[in-house]
Amino acid sequence: TWTVIEWMRFGKPTLVGIATGTIAGLATITPASGYVGPFGGFVLGLVSGALCFAAVGFIKTKFKIDDALDVMAVHGVGGATGTFLVAFLCLPALGGLGLPVTVEGLEISLGDTVRTQLTGVVATLVWSGVATFVLVKITQALVGLRVDADTETEGLDLIAHGERGYDL
Repeated sequence: TWTVIEWMRFGKPTLVGIATGTIAGLATITPASGYVGPFGGFVLGLVSGALCFAAVGFIKTKFKIDDALDVMAVHGVGGATGTFLVAFLCLPALGGLGLPVTVEGLEISLGDTVRTQLTGVVATLVWSGVATFVLVKITQALVGLRVDADTETEGLDLIAHGERGYDL
C-alpha cells in the first residue's frame, strides 16, 4: 500500500519508501501475528500502509518533528493499529483463531475484547508520551535539542566531526 500511495503521489516509488512501508507492515502485524489468518494479515497490510504513510506526513508537518526514522509514525501508529484491529480480525469468519470463550468463568464478547485492546493502546500512548516528554526535557537541559542555524547550514559532519561526509 505504501509504495502504491508513494507512486500515485510522487510518480515513482523510492527505496526508502519501500523499506519504511515494509517496517510499517511488520510493526502492525506483530501484535496480531498469533491470532489473525492470512486475510487478517492482508487487511492489516493495506490499512497500515495507508495509515502510517499519512502519519509520517502529518507528524512531520504539524509537529515539526525531525525524525529521520519516522519512529512514532511507523512503529507507534502501526503497532497501535495492529493491537486494536486484532480484536476484529481474529474472528474465525475472517480466518483467525477467534475470541476466548471464557476467562476465569466469565464469558468474553467482541465488545469486551475491543475495550481491552483500546485500553491497552491508550495506556501505551500515555505512558510513551509521558516518558518521551521527560526524556526530551532532560536532553534539552543537558545538551539541547537543536544546533544553531549556522551549524545546521554548514553541516554537522564538518562542525561536529571535522570532516565532510560527502563531497558534492
